[in-house]
Amino acid sequence: MKIPSTSPHARRWRSRSAVALTATALLSLTACGGDSGKGDAIDSKSVAASDINPKSRDEIKDGGDLNLALEEIAEQQNIFHADGNLYTRQLWRMYNPQMSLFENEDYKPNPDYLTDVKSEDKDGKTVVTYTINDKAQYNDGTPIDWRAFENTWKANNGSNPDYKVSSTDGYILIESVKPGANDKQAVVTYKQEFPWWKSLFDTLVPPQVKDAETFNNAYLKQVHPEWGAGPFKVENVDFNGGRATFVRNEKWWGDKAKLDKVTYRQLEDQASMNAFQAGEIDAVGVATKDRLATARGMGEDKADIRTALRPSNFLITLNAKSPLLKDPAVREGIMQGIDRSQLAKIRFNGLDYSEKLPGSFLLLQNQKGYEDNFGAVMSYDQGKAKETLDKAGWKPGPDGIREKDGQKLAPRYVLQGDDPQLKAEASATQKMMRDIGVDMQIDQRPTSDFSKITKQRDFDIFPMGFNLGDPFGVAYFAQVYGTNGGLNLSGTDTAEMDRKAAEISKIGNPEKQIKKANEAEREALRAYGLMPTFNGPTIMATKPALANSGAAGFTVVPIEDIGWQK
Repeated sequence: MKIPSTSPHARRWRSRSAVALTATALLSLTACGGDSGKGDAIDSKSVAASDINPKSRDEIKDGGDLNLALEEIAEQQNIFHADGNLYTRQLWRMYNPQMSLFENEDYKPNPDYLTDVKSEDKDGKTVVTYTINDKAQYNDGTPIDWRAFENTWKANNGSNPDYKVSSTDGYILIESVKPGANDKQAVVTYKQEFPWWKSLFDTLVPPQVKDAETFNNAYLKQVHPEWGAGPFKVENVDFNGGRATFVRNEKWWGDKAKLDKVTYRQLEDQASMNAFQAGEIDAVGVATKDRLATARGMGEDKADIRTALRPSNFLITLNAKSPLLKDPAVREGIMQGIDRSQLAKIRFNGLDYSEKLPGSFLLLQNQKGYEDNFGAVMSYDQGKAKETLDKAGWKPGPDGIREKDGQKLAPRYVLQGDDPQLKAEASATQKMMRDIGVDMQIDQRPTSDFSKITKQRDFDIFPMGFNLGDPFGVAYFAQVYGTNGGLNLSGTDTAEMDRKAAEISKIGNPEKQIKKANEAEREALRAYGLMPTFNGPTIMATKPALANSGAAGFTVVPIEDIGWQK
């Protein structure tokens, strides 16, 4: 249910309410394994941080292909652009610099690009010095140097409104980016203390993207292999046919990619499961009862089930720009009428998994500083829901459906894909709405429409998600709640919340910043635009020999280390 993208630092991405997640989890990779509790009852406290088949490079075959499913070949292929999403990220990271590695929540620079990263506080300002690998260069021969860092900052800092960025979080706080000892050293100076500096520069805007026109349009329904830099290069991306292929990059200066080729195919939910059963793809998301049962039925020799905590926020978005939902009281009444615990039962049915209802889009429940901010402002109560809608002037008509000024309260719920579990969630929500006099209409769309739906805000009610790329959630407060923040498609952002976001970002102490952010989030949630539903586990079925990938947490390892064990 999620996966929109809107992070200039590309650490959070929008997505649909996907339960059939495939490449998303697979290529986020994790560096450590663990007991996944296969076949046993598990809850969010006992799920492993990651569940992969960890192997050293000498245990992995040289060569072989990897075939994966992807829900959409996104039209916008610039990961920093406001219209980018999680599916943009999947292709981008296959051929562009991967600057940051994570072991669970611990950051470390990728030595193929950065030989050293040093941070210090000088006169109340955070200064980070990046020493860039001498061999690092783009495929067209342009060196990766301090100018790439400067270009990334200038594109995303909000100083030029012509750049349509997903958000300015973090970059807006940078004072300067200058060369250090030489061009292969970038010195980033912030205007203040900035505790989340590790969230920035995990990938770069190539210096060849030299202006807003190029930034906005150069990656529209096209990719730029010549501006890439990594162990893989683009062989072909077919936007009409829904296929993308990447092969080894002969210009790569690091360890050779173990795989010869990685291919993505755009597939609907059921088609992806069928393709995995037929051996046509090598991994598939199975985080629903039917899919998990199907994968387990294939036998351990054909399907390895890998389970881990999923760093995601699934949610229901209510469109405040919709004529039916422009009144905050109507949105409040609808939320009061939705039983999230019932939706969770449907979502986790057959998974032997449970979790507490989530209450924040800033931190996950197992992270320090997390508070149940949604629970503090809203609870399920259909009696109150009816009262709220009554007071808003929407009274039940002869057929029980609420009306006002001759119009029925019949919001459109946009459902993507053909997965039975997502359909069940939609039907349950429809029943809850009917119980309070709301005639919710289900509009089923293909998964490939995700970018179109989010870009045009073509919905009244939309289940979706935010996929978290790093553990620094509070750093993205403005991305979730700020004006044009990218993640918030509800249209409930305000100038006042922008002001609060700016105040929060200026707090240098991380604990104090988290406390203030929790207070502001409770206020933002009272706009009744975003309703957290669950986080949920990542459950992947992979071919057993697939190494160094599977169900991922926050940990990211070099992409060239994916492969088939010997």
